[in-house]
Amino acid sequence: MRRRELREHIFKLLFMEQFNTEEEMPEQVSLYFEGLEDLSEKDQKYMEEKYAHVNEKLGEIDEVLNEYSSGWKTGRMSRVDLSVLRLAVYEMKFEESDDVPVGVAINEAVELAKNFGGDTSGSFVNGVLAKIASGRKESDEPKKPARKKSQAKIILRSKSSEKKESNE
Repeated sequence: MRRRELREHIFKLLFMEQFNTEEEMPEQVSLYFEGLEDLSEKDQKYMEEKYAHVNEKLGEIDEVLNEYSSGWKTGRMSRVDLSVLRLAVYEMKFEESDDVPVGVAINEAVELAKNFGGDTSGSFVNGVLAKIASGRKESDEPKKPARKKSQAKIILRSKSSEKKESNE
């Protein structure tokens, strides 16, 4: 299998995890692999290991996602987008072999999001991953300067005060 296909299967395993309990997952993973035709032992081992490594780093991955995705914490993200982002962040930040360049991880994630997510999933995933890749958090962005407050004094006079002034 090509790397793209392997990545897609790992994404599916991560996605499936969101619908099953921790106790159910070993059986679900086993059933998933049984359903794949022409699966080599080498490919299955690669997918199982990468899936396990992503799960080991899940807390750290979600911290990164929550830090860089302003207004969209992991609890609010669609399950597809979250699964794609988790895999991509793992590849960008935690992959030990460094054989996946950041640009490739982002492009592959965007493709997965477009294929499996909603209409805006591709651009959402791209935006979050671009922020992570650049290291630029929302709070780092320069804010627009506040408008200067007017120094002019406004004097309001009522008709009764005007009559008093004219009578004096």
